[in-house]
Amino acid sequence: MKLWQKSTDVNKQIDTFTVGNDRELDLVLAPFDVLGSLAHIRMLEKIGLLEQEEWKRLDQELKEVYRDIQKGGFKIADDVEDIHSQVEFLLTQKLGDVGKKIHSGRSRNDQVLVDLKMYFRHEIKEIVQLTSQLFQTLVSQSEKYKSVLMPGYTHMQVAMPSSVGLWFGAYAESLVDDLHSLKAAFEVVNKSPLGSAAGYGSSFPLDREMTAELLGFSQPNYNVVYAQMTRGRSEKAMANAIATLGTTLSKLSMDVCLYMGQNFGFFSFPDELTTGSSIMPHKKNPDVFELVRGRCNQLQALPVEIGYILNNLPSGYHRDLQQLKEGLFPALQTTKECLEILNFSLSQIIVSKDIINDPKYDYLFTVELVNELVLGGMPFRDAYKEVGLQIEAGNYKPNREIKHTHLGSIGNLGNDKIKQKFDQLVSDFDFLKLESSLKTLIN
Repeated sequence: MKLWQKSTDVNKQIDTFTVGNDRELDLVLAPFDVLGSLAHIRMLEKIGLLEQEEWKRLDQELKEVYRDIQKGGFKIADDVEDIHSQVEFLLTQKLGDVGKKIHSGRSRNDQVLVDLKMYFRHEIKEIVQLTSQLFQTLVSQSEKYKSVLMPGYTHMQVAMPSSVGLWFGAYAESLVDDLHSLKAAFEVVNKSPLGSAAGYGSSFPLDREMTAELLGFSQPNYNVVYAQMTRGRSEKAMANAIATLGTTLSKLSMDVCLYMGQNFGFFSFPDELTTGSSIMPHKKNPDVFELVRGRCNQLQALPVEIGYILNNLPSGYHRDLQQLKEGLFPALQTTKECLEILNFSLSQIIVSKDIINDPKYDYLFTVELVNELVLGGMPFRDAYKEVGLQIEAGNYKPNREIKHTHLGSIGNLGNDKIKQKFDQLVSDFDFLKLESSLKTLIN
């Protein structure tokens, strides 16, 4: 059964192909579909398209469906096309003609848009929370190991002194910029398309600002054609945000894989956090970080995949857009899993305390010597040449005492300022207002 079906049954092969995985993927949209319907019927009652008694009955039954979803008992029947159809059929089955009134003034097009945007808001909230946990771990480890020196590299060549604290802090600050991308995605999805119907509005006197407020959106997408054009734009914004985050997590994971290797030996982990080899008994493999690296590289490919689906589509709805769920929904779960496992693993990292004492790192301190000569009054270029001649003659002796004091350096990590930026960004999302609106709607 389908909402649009009249007297002709659709061919079974066509039905199987066009529905695809929609029933399975739509289950994650189920609670948001009900919330959207709760707001819609409240507005319909206000403008006189539902009697107050009808609204009360619909409201009660929708909340019952919502509770069923929360308990895990909700299913989409095999002969039902999607989540929107399933909810409407349940209401019609229970309430008769009253259930059929729920669709007045909307289309499945704006229904799925509302569902998706609310789902994306929910996912952004969870990703921000998990990112916050990882951020706190990175800052904590940065402070813990701020005095442990390690080599810094350029061109994969030993370059200048760094520290484990500086390394951890770098990835903490990278997460700050990743939050900007998530915030940009949140701004795109936090506008209500409800009431745009099939993309051209309705002759009913719909109160679109009312439904936007009830659902906790910052405002409606005002132009109804543009409201429909946000299908695809929303998914692209989400994909760009998690791809940006994936760039940070992939690079971090690559560093860990490298620094765990015996040729570096900077980091290790408890045995229970690594895997072994079936033939080499000495192996401790960084599988977690390799998988995070691989999965986050897949995240970085997602905007391209979505871009190709959207490429050259004209305005209005097209069934191609259904394919956007296939890549994005699992990618959102992958993002959360990677954040969780990195936080779990990095909180248990074991850091070698004497990394820098290996003679192969002697040349890390050449710039320190140059700077020391400059502070003594020698012009920089002459100091550079002097140290270079010492190296050539074999007279160079490293001084491993580091005296960096400027902001963001080994001796002054700036973690307090990084944390201040991060906390401000998290508060800018204003999830409390969103939660309050939805809680009021469901209660």
